[in-house]
Amino acid sequence: MTANPEYRLFDLGTNPELTEAIAKKLKTPVSPVEIQTFADNEIYERIVDSVRGIDVYVIQPISEPVNDNFIKLMIFIDAAKRTSAKSINVIIPYLGYARSDRKTRSREPIVARLLADLMEDQGIRRVMTMDLHTSQVQGFFDIPVDHLIAMPVQAKYYEDRGLTGSDVVVVASGSSTLKLVQRLAEVLDAQWAIVDQDRDPRVKATVTGKVADKHAIILADIIDTGETMIKAADAVKAAGAKSIDALATHGVLSGHAASDLQESVIDHVVLTDTVPIPAEKHFDKLEVVSVAGLFAEAIGQVIAQKSMAKVLMSPDQREELS
Repeated sequence: MTANPEYRLFDLGTNPELTEAIAKKLKTPVSPVEIQTFADNEIYERIVDSVRGIDVYVIQPISEPVNDNFIKLMIFIDAAKRTSAKSINVIIPYLGYARSDRKTRSREPIVARLLADLMEDQGIRRVMTMDLHTSQVQGFFDIPVDHLIAMPVQAKYYEDRGLTGSDVVVVASGSSTLKLVQRLAEVLDAQWAIVDQDRDPRVKATVTGKVADKHAIILADIIDTGETMIKAADAVKAAGAKSIDALATHGVLSGHAASDLQESVIDHVVLTDTVPIPAEKHFDKLEVVSVAGLFAEAIGQVIAQKSMAKVLMSPDQREELS
């Protein structure tokens, strides 16, 4: 086995392209796992090589099919624990159920907390994830949580496109992304604005801030059905924006979201590769930027027991250090 003796990196088949990209940057192979699905849809997993006394890192987004991918992760954790791994570190680029972070009606569960409890009960050492729907989900865990943000990669993408300065406005699709919007706007030396919208599709969204004659970048943590993003884009377009980008970390793209986004007033849809996007959901306006470098750097910092501060820095902050 040629793996780094300090740790082993595993993938459970949900987003192998991202895992391979991370492994390449870490200069380590992806260790093999046997995975089978039986006729009755039960899942079998076996770690091929011994991990006794070794730190284990497993990459598994909890994306569609959400429930199957979560149970795959839990089965792997059990296998690693039973083979005496030194530690089990879970890399979840996209945490499904993160939007279920509080009760909005009586007799509702808080599923994000349930997932945290289930993983912790299995004895994992740490969780690494990216752009949670709300940062309070970190508090559901009593173990270290490395909450990465895609903003450094997103900022570089727009800097490379030359979309910076006073002609650009970064728009929050809702209040939950306002802090990230303000931070991205600062990095791009741009203005910022916010869309006030109701979940009721009959209620028209409004824009607070100047977007007329500007290149608008509407930021969200996730695009699921696309309805919220498209409604925000319609409001920004009506307010006079010159062009519109829809920017999100997680491209879930449920149902007919891909075709709806393609037919919308949005000019570009920019997503990351935290969630695998199948070929049938690709469309002309879609662009995907990779966060593999951020995850590889973060994993390297954990292994070296160093600070995460640099991983969270924007490109201009990194330049100031060099």
